[in-house]
Amino acid sequence: MSWNLTRRHFLTATGSALALPGLSRQLFVGPALRLSNGQRILFQGDSITDCGRDRSAATGNTGGGLGTGYPLLIAAALLKAKSTAGLEFVNRGVSGDRVPDLAKRWEADTVNLRPDVLSILVGVNDFWHRLFRGYTGTVSDYAAQYAELLAATKRALPRVRLVLLEPFVLRTGVVDGRWFPEFDERRAAAARVASDAGATWIPLQQMFDDLSKEAPASWWVSDGVHPTPAGHAAIADAWMQAVSL
Repeated sequence: MSWNLTRRHFLTATGSALALPGLSRQLFVGPALRLSNGQRILFQGDSITDCGRDRSAATGNTGGGLGTGYPLLIAAALLKAKSTAGLEFVNRGVSGDRVPDLAKRWEADTVNLRPDVLSILVGVNDFWHRLFRGYTGTVSDYAAQYAELLAATKRALPRVRLVLLEPFVLRTGVVDGRWFPEFDERRAAAARVASDAGATWIPLQQMFDDLSKEAPASWWVSDGVHPTPAGHAAIADAWMQAVSL
């Protein structure tokens, strides 16, 4: 299935009916990316990306350095599929990070690595910390900070291709009515930022909502926020629809 998307379609994608089963429909919005030989793919974000990665791993393509989540699953699948392509997968997610935290380490952990493809999943802590830890950042702050981070990235790395994953939660564990409607507003803000940046957008919330009709929410996310192995596999499948060999 191929989508000819307008800006309106892009901005409403988080509410579109991405009917499954098995992620059989297209689960990304914007340009599909094809990897070329020798490219470096960098995963950035919070604990969902970090997933216990080994901070001492100096190079990419190492099991410990990629963590135990979707970055490892993506790298494993694509490195196996094209073993002669010279691709390098690097994970620099940091548990607990909000957009301002990414900005503080961006030069060292992103710009200096000079990725060809930059994949970012961030946003749940920007609200979670507001709810439980006294952080005062608003939806507008989140959108403005995220937009500036991407603009600075494109100034420093004008040829980088961006893949942005939608922050998501499911109503289980720590996620209850206090999260809404503000978390939905933050998802919409992230979609606008991705559209303005010309990024490939992966709307994970609808995907997980649909998957939760097949199995309970706790099958996909252990506490409402952090994916289980099944949840990480679903993210990896969606990502690999958007980025292929």
